[in-house]
Amino acid sequence: MTTQPALSPTSAPTALSGLRGLAFAKGHGTGNDFVLIADPDGARDLDAAAVAALCDRHRGVGADGLIRAVRSGHLPEGVALLRQGPAAEWFMDYRNADGSISEMCGNGVRVFVHFLVHSELISLAPGQAVVVGTRAGAKTVLRTGDGYAVDMGPWRLSEPELARTRGSDALVTAAGLDVARPALSISMGNPHTVVALAHAGELAETDLTRQPSVDPVPPYGTNVEFAVPEDPLVTEGVALITMRVHERGVGETQSCGTGACAAAAATRFWAGDGAPDAWQVNVPGGAVGVKFFAGEDGTEHVELSGPAVIVATGVLA
Repeated sequence: MTTQPALSPTSAPTALSGLRGLAFAKGHGTGNDFVLIADPDGARDLDAAAVAALCDRHRGVGADGLIRAVRSGHLPEGVALLRQGPAAEWFMDYRNADGSISEMCGNGVRVFVHFLVHSELISLAPGQAVVVGTRAGAKTVLRTGDGYAVDMGPWRLSEPELARTRGSDALVTAAGLDVARPALSISMGNPHTVVALAHAGELAETDLTRQPSVDPVPPYGTNVEFAVPEDPLVTEGVALITMRVHERGVGETQSCGTGACAAAAATRFWAGDGAPDAWQVNVPGGAVGVKFFAGEDGTEHVELSGPAVIVATGVLA
């Protein structure tokens, strides 16, 4: 997968001028916010410049990313999923704030399904589930009483041999931290690099206005999570960690769903035998639940649960 170039801020007005009359919604999941548009027939071609202009917080609507709701049959990636099974009628076409394409967004997929419900594109009562398409595969999303729970699929160690022998496979340097820190690479369908910090003070002092340096850096970049476990880690069967994240193509965000899953998976790996399956991950924008369970495919899956909110709808002038 290639990454599209970021938009120069001075070109934002020109890019937006071609989008006049576009209906949109603004939504968020624990502060991770998105511009959402409905394009059922895949008729609208949004290039990187248009996406970045919409997500610009000073010259556009402002968001961490853009989500286009399109029927799977109108995208090559969606057609490939439909060959495996017809359930994923809708596809979440997700772009980062700089216009680059991303495989998956855990907060975004909850907000995406809520947008489909809010826009009356689907009907989904609490207790019902829907399958949606993403570039990281088909995802089953359950509507709960206070949000949505997503089967994120299996997680995996990106470098399992290094992880098992050394406990880490990369070094991360970040402004505000005195030395480079060992980190663990986790795939949630998109790449993550997780750093464990000793206490909340270190987490607060980490400067994420600047992009952390990862060595070795994955081919398409990586999201970097900084996590602090609570002491004690487990209370009443639930493990608790606090996390901040620098997302590739975006910067620091209030929350990252796949990042929360990756941070829980890495901390659980480091904790060893006896670590629980239920986790709460606190992020600047709130809290999400992460649960590990045995999938029907024989691999260990991750469920992400949390709120989804539509805060506004509008039309570009």
